[in-house]
Amino acid sequence: MQETRQAARSRRRRRRLMVGTAAGLVVTGLLVCLAMAMQTDPKKDAGRAPATTVADAQGTRPPTSPGEKPSTASPSTASPSAASPTAKAGGTTPKASATKSAAQSSATPRTAPATASLTGRIRPKVDYRGVATAYKAGTGDGACSFGPSADLMIAAMNTTDYETSKACGAYVLVRAANGATVRVRITNECPLPCAPGQLDLSEQAFAKLAALSTGRIAITWSLLSPSTSDTISIRYKTGSNPYWCGIQAIGHRNPLARLEVRTSSGWRQLARTDYNYFLSPGGSGCGGAIRITDIYGERLTVNGIGLRPGAVQPTRLQFARH
Repeated sequence: MQETRQAARSRRRRRRLMVGTAAGLVVTGLLVCLAMAMQTDPKKDAGRAPATTVADAQGTRPPTSPGEKPSTASPSTASPSAASPTAKAGGTTPKASATKSAAQSSATPRTAPATASLTGRIRPKVDYRGVATAYKAGTGDGACSFGPSADLMIAAMNTTDYETSKACGAYVLVRAANGATVRVRITNECPLPCAPGQLDLSEQAFAKLAALSTGRIAITWSLLSPSTSDTISIRYKTGSNPYWCGIQAIGHRNPLARLEVRTSSGWRQLARTDYNYFLSPGGSGCGGAIRITDIYGERLTVNGIGLRPGAVQPTRLQFARH
């Protein structure tokens, strides 16, 4: 009987162990499932990471080479739009500066930027059409700052073709519809409303073509390279000194394209004003050798011109006839 009771107790202990083990396994399984449920799906996370990178970098950063640090520049600074102009030396200016220049235009002379073209708007062997009007020329002085003219066969060029004084000193043959002609020298500027192609002739020159009472006539005109016994003179502007100077060439047969001064670093091209002086605002080259070039590309070097403001100093030089 005692053995029977011991066997029964052993069976009951085994059942309790089995039930406890099963319960433990169930609890463990539940805990494992719960832990797995709380974790994120690594595949989904792996898919989200590239999407976030693309969104952050869309259109801003190109791929980088191994070992290269990615650029932190924004799109506007790293890669300017192809439609936007890029600034060049001596070229475009910020809007603020442009506004300032416009506000000061009455006090600051216009200057012509250096260009590759020597001829500008007025070219040899080209006939230009326009109209002629007349004005009282007085002594013949005008925007070109040449001073009184020896004769009054002169004209004012419209602002467009005047081209920041590039037309100054040019000789022009003017033809009227009636066949009459007159040769004039450009000494002045005809402001708006003078249109491109228009010449405002001195009354003396206009009278060679038609009666002054006509007031306005159709013309054609072309550039000349005339025969002349004159030689070129150089004048430093009043107020010029070793630290600032303006230089002008007078009496040139052909229109002047460039004026340069010799400096310690070589020839330096000066900017031309609308009153027909070439300026060296820092004084570079003032009082030294001067080189002038006409629209045909001929260069003449002028030596021995002293820094004497206001004095007209003659040379023995003249451009070739064309």
